[in-house]
Amino acid sequence: MGKQHPQPKAQTVKPGDKRKIEVYFDRLDASHQNPTNQLLHYFFVPLMVLGILGMAWAIPFPHIAFIGKYNGYFNWASFIIAFAIYYYLKMSPLLSYFALFLFFGLSYGIMQLELYEKAGGAELGVISVAILLVSLAGQYIGGKIEGKETSFNDDTKLVAITPLWVMYKLTQRFGLRY
Repeated sequence: MGKQHPQPKAQTVKPGDKRKIEVYFDRLDASHQNPTNQLLHYFFVPLMVLGILGMAWAIPFPHIAFIGKYNGYFNWASFIIAFAIYYYLKMSPLLSYFALFLFFGLSYGIMQLELYEKAGGAELGVISVAILLVSLAGQYIGGKIEGKETSFNDDTKLVAITPLWVMYKLTQRFGLRY
């Protein structure tokens, strides 16, 4: 028979041993109890991210020769995505992968809005500002429905964590551990 390895002991989590992300999620959970507010956040938080990325994408980026034909795909939004994924990866690797897929999808949507602009439609920056304003209005309405609008006033990091919290809530529905 092979060598027997001892079984790892079950770890008990003490209240002070929570991961930083769990503390943020607990705070967001506490201020988002109403199902209507949660539903509004599932819809409007990704729209908020789309608006922010679209505004950053619309800011002219200098032409960099060594990037070649990919100059149109590397822009200011790329830095936001890279920073967010790095920050999220430190918090929760699984959720950061979901966020990366979300960012890919949103980037595709922004590229479609760019094509719309080139075909004579509204400017990407204007559309992005409108999307951001609609998403913020939707989240504000959700906060009014909930009656607990102070969570973002207490800690501005919660704004950066909210997209990850939406991913967390969705992974909970599928029984995935973040």
